[in-house]
Amino acid sequence: MNSRRSFVKKSLAITAGISIIPRHVMGGTKFLAPSDQLTKAVIGVGGMGQQHLNYEGTKLLAICDVDGKHLSNTLKKVGSDVKGYRDFREVLARPDIDIVHIATPPHWHGIMSVMAAEAGKDVWCEKPMTRTIGEGKRVVEAMKVHGKMFRLNTWFRFKDNFYGMGTPVKKLKKVVDSGALGWPLKVTISGVTGFNWKFYWVGKENLKPQEVPAHFDYNMWLGPAPEKPYHPHRTHATFRGYWDYDGGGLGDMGQHYIDPVQYFLGKDNTSPIKVEIDAPQQHYDAIGTWRKIIFTYADGCQIILDGENKDKNAAYIEGPNGKIFNGFKSTIPNIEGLINSLPDPEEQISVFSHSVKTRQKFALNEENGHRSATIVNMGLAALRLGRNLDFDPIKQEFINDEAANRLINQAERTSWEY
Repeated sequence: MNSRRSFVKKSLAITAGISIIPRHVMGGTKFLAPSDQLTKAVIGVGGMGQQHLNYEGTKLLAICDVDGKHLSNTLKKVGSDVKGYRDFREVLARPDIDIVHIATPPHWHGIMSVMAAEAGKDVWCEKPMTRTIGEGKRVVEAMKVHGKMFRLNTWFRFKDNFYGMGTPVKKLKKVVDSGALGWPLKVTISGVTGFNWKFYWVGKENLKPQEVPAHFDYNMWLGPAPEKPYHPHRTHATFRGYWDYDGGGLGDMGQHYIDPVQYFLGKDNTSPIKVEIDAPQQHYDAIGTWRKIIFTYADGCQIILDGENKDKNAAYIEGPNGKIFNGFKSTIPNIEGLINSLPDPEEQISVFSHSVKTRQKFALNEENGHRSATIVNMGLAALRLGRNLDFDPIKQEFINDEAANRLINQAERTSWEY
């Protein structure tokens, strides 16, 4: 495989002679007429990728997948002017595409986001934002350097009822900001509080190598991941059970559950200073389950992930002065009256096409998204190593733990190193 930068540069050079001119070229890197029809491509059209085909305010021009069956089946569903690709780098080389949706397995999220920004695209990326802390830092930097807009595809901080709470996060934010619960706060995320961990996302040990199907480009699917013999359980719907590609139930649901907590605790610009785990020893390749993970911030606030649902009386949010339980039940008298008396949180941009046109950051962007992904990746690092870890939220590195810091920037196959 060619290096990512040389491929994009060569492709852009070739297309430079074609009459298609990107809109932003004529008006500067941040120009986009509000009346323009935004165009997009979707990379990865199996599973979640199907849900990215028809989002608001955009016209689909291209889809890409390394699985020929996924690609051909999706091409039958979309317009005849949509072109299919097997190599995402050819998509990035098209100057007529404004937004790239990344719906691949997580081991590609960081690399594709950076490459898309380098190619002049805004990015809509599936969760988890990145598989490592280092990848997240590079995405933040790439969006800043290239002036690109970024959306992470978890939305509970700004719309819809939030799982077991049965209410939008805005109500939780208003109560927390009011100080009615006191400080510091403890948030428990478990089946008891309405947030079930998907522990069926576990890997299998000692898989016997199988022949790669003719329609599937396994080498490209792996990309930056270590080269391992093919087995269907490592790919597609079950890839989440392997450390090379994701983080099990925590990798799958962690950012959905934790990002809103980070928001209503006011932690968008920092990270916990400690992660403590109670879990069986993990296999080097196949992800297992865990019993409890506790994240602690410098001010004493905690996020507790109760994988066993052990605390049957757990409040979702607990402070010195009150509690909020599953279903938004509370020990605070007339909590609805309190909420109605409080000002709403600061308005957030919740439509990505508006963010792209105005060049104003989306509600969940690369910066706050990186911080909530970091919480997940702190937990995964502690699980893999089988020990508690201390973390510096400013340097964004583990304290006095060389092995943990090696997980921040994990080795990639040479063709995909940054």
